[in-house]
Amino acid sequence: MTISETHTHVPRLPLGEDTRYEGQRFSGRRCQVIGVLDDGAASLSAAALAQLRAADCVIGAARTLALFEAEIAPGARRHEIGSALSQVPLWVREAQAQGQRCVVLATGDPLCFGIASYLAARLCIDALEVLPNLSTIQLACARLGLPWQDLKFCSVHSRDAGEWQPGADASHGLYALLQTLRQQERVAVLTSPENSADRIARMLLAEGLGEAFQIAVAESLCQPGERVRAELSVAEVAELRFAPLHVMLLLRLQPRPRPVLFGLADEIFEQRQPEKGLLTKREVRAVSLARLQLRANSIVWDIGAGSGSVGLEAARLCPEGHVYAIEKNSEDAAIIERNRRSLGLSNHSSQQGRAPEGLEAWPAPDAVFIGGSGGELVELIERVFSRLKPQGWLVMNFVTLENLATAVAALKAVGASWDVLQLQASRSKPILHMHRLAAENPVWVVCAQRGTAT
Repeated sequence: MTISETHTHVPRLPLGEDTRYEGQRFSGRRCQVIGVLDDGAASLSAAALAQLRAADCVIGAARTLALFEAEIAPGARRHEIGSALSQVPLWVREAQAQGQRCVVLATGDPLCFGIASYLAARLCIDALEVLPNLSTIQLACARLGLPWQDLKFCSVHSRDAGEWQPGADASHGLYALLQTLRQQERVAVLTSPENSADRIARMLLAEGLGEAFQIAVAESLCQPGERVRAELSVAEVAELRFAPLHVMLLLRLQPRPRPVLFGLADEIFEQRQPEKGLLTKREVRAVSLARLQLRANSIVWDIGAGSGSVGLEAARLCPEGHVYAIEKNSEDAAIIERNRRSLGLSNHSSQQGRAPEGLEAWPAPDAVFIGGSGGELVELIERVFSRLKPQGWLVMNFVTLENLATAVAALKAVGASWDVLQLQASRSKPILHMHRLAAENPVWVVCAQRGTAT
């Protein structure tokens, strides 16, 4: 249901008048959430300016309050937001309880990554009246003559995320932006002084996307020092410094890659040479991935990852999720990272180590794949079932009877519901001017969930 659908029956009164709704709806004077720009009163409509001048209580950032000081009544109470964002709903409720006219000043469009949605989630939606202004993204596009209806809007206007490290997960403040940049052609970013355009450009360079985008940066919009720089390369932006207030636009230079999502050829993955590293073959990989029952937002563990094929293909199937991989062999661990970069994935993290060491730092999984256990199979199964989410799946591959027997016994001990599938594939091979079938090694695929075996 859309917002408009939920409110089609709610009467809308002229701005500033009292509202009276039956049941649980708000009864009182609406708080005016007014969008402003950095050219001050000139950015406001006559109606918005009248609301500000008549306000008994004005809430805003220190810089914004100072910008509009001449328009605020001398006797009006002022609240500076600063780091006190959680206090704003309380200030609004207090003013409304006293029948006062309350105004919240917000930059641009308060419903575009602004405070209006924050307030609406904590106050009755009918307690607010939003008077939007142009967003800074619209202004930046206007300066460049760039249509904005097909831009993907993002914001990193939050706490200092720190410099990007390849393989970082969703705990990093730039993670969501990187996923978006992988998947979109045109992106607009609301930056912050710390999470600035140059930091974002350095992230793109670290992820091998230095040639993928052209960048424009609009600084200090509607201020005397306004500057718009267009047609910049990623490498150029990485070395520049920008005014604290700026907007970043990223446009792809070439069409976004649209790779195969499922059933990648074995040859795509680098393996250890001259001795081949461990790689789950395509036929077994396809069945194992199917049995993991992945969703777009699944958190996946890949234990004993070998060359990384299962986890890397899982990452393609879970664009809103993340894959955590561990591999004990140092050469294979390095190969996993190279395979990740060659496949253009940012929702996959790998580490060298011997499981179960390090697993406690990973978030609870929706799906777990065990391709190698390093002799710790029983402990791994116990650890997985202590963390696996409800309805989650554990899938394991075995080529020896001994490991199969150990796994089944461990699953019985933890009360799992399980089944075993034997896969025996044969591939065609040339022989003279004809072809024959050459058998691959048989593999047991063991799949398990919480529950009681039947």
